[in-house]
This record gives sequence, structure tokens and C-alpha cells, in this order.
Amino acid sequence: MSLITNSTTLLQPSTPSPPLLHPHRISISTHSTPRIRSRRYNPLRVSSSPQNPSATIAEPEIVTQNDEANGDGDGDGDKSKLLSGSSVVRAFYTGINSHELDSVEELIAQNCVYEDLIFSQPFVGRKAIMEFFNKFIDNISKELQFVIDDISEADSSAVGVTWHLEWKGRPFPFSKGCSFYRLDVLNGKRQIIYGRDSVEPFFKPGETALVGIRGVAWLLQRFPKLADWL
Repeated sequence: MSLITNSTTLLQPSTPSPPLLHPHRISISTHSTPRIRSRRYNPLRVSSSPQNPSATIAEPEIVTQNDEANGDGDGDGDKSKLLSGSSVVRAFYTGINSHELDSVEELIAQNCVYEDLIFSQPFVGRKAIMEFFNKFIDNISKELQFVIDDISEADSSAVGVTWHLEWKGRPFPFSKGCSFYRLDVLNGKRQIIYGRDSVEPFFKPGETALVGIRGVAWLLQRFPKLADWL
């Protein structure tokens, strides 16, 4: 949930990742008429591109694992039916975007470990994680939304996702990021047991970073005992 920026000027968006293709959830038109933005923010919207001028994802109905187990969702009432890993992660971002943390809490395992790489220490346990998310939404307007660019769906135990932030539908500066989530089935629910966020840095050293890495590697080779300090 990283957010570091010292700039108030919006950057022009870089070429976005190709939209995820799903035969039941994406409608693509090839005409060149500009797409009209909806006033209702869709946290799972895939941004369009010149090559694909009108690719959108319909906003999903939020169905919890409890709903599916009780037969209240699209499921058939089978208690063994679980949300896929990617569905859990999508529901996680939907809850953050809507500031509905009650729906987020049930997706987080009691002993979950969450690493946000701008912090020196990870958040350990659901209580610590939810306290952090509460601070996050207290300082962030609903106009600032996470938009999923791409998400892995093949493995429900490990999900990777790339995302960016948008302010009222416009790309927010220095907000591109990627996250990894590990999930497990606990007490009949698929929950996040580990998460890691890495966000685009404000300062981009470029090839200077390679010089720094080479210098550290040289020091470790010259003075092997320095490795004890790592």
C-alpha cells in the first residue's frame, strides 16, 4: 500500500500492460470512438491503449466466501467451494478502494505477514496489518484508486499482481507497483498468509545503482567478514 511522492504534477502514463483477456468479463470494440469515462470508479478497470481503444472490465459483484458456502452467491451452496486466489486478491483491492475494511479483514489470515518495502520491518499478524490499513485509508481519499494492470490466475496459492494508482481516473505520479501474495485455506476460507508490496521509487538512479552494487560486491570479496553485518 505504498505511496511516496514529492510531486503534485501528474505524469503522462507509460504504455500500459495489455489488458487481461477473459471471455466472460471483457468486451472489446475496435472502433476509434473515444471511451467515455464513468463517474463510478471501477477498481478493476483495465486502462485502454491506442492498439485496443476500448477495453474495459465489468465491475464484479462482490461475493464473499461465506456467501458462496451458504448458496447466496453464484455458487451452488457447496461448502467446499472456495474463491480462487486471484479472486481473493481482487476482493482485497476492492475493499481497500471502497474503504470497507471489514471485507478486507476476513481475507487476511490471523498470522499473516505483510511486507511493504518502504518500511524497515514487516507487519506481523492481522491486528497489526489492519491497523496499518486503517491509517492508510484515513490519509487517502476515495478518489485515489488502485487499478490492477495484470494478475496471475493459474495458481491459487501464489498470486502476483501489477498495479498503479489513479486520481479521479488519471494516473497518479510515481505510483506503479507490483505485489505478491501467498494464500492458504484456513477454516474453510482461502486467506492471504503473506504479502509483499514494491512501489515505483521517486528517485530513479538508473545505471548508478549498478555501480553501487558492484562496489558492495567488491567490498564483500575483499573483506569477507563484512558479510556478517548483512
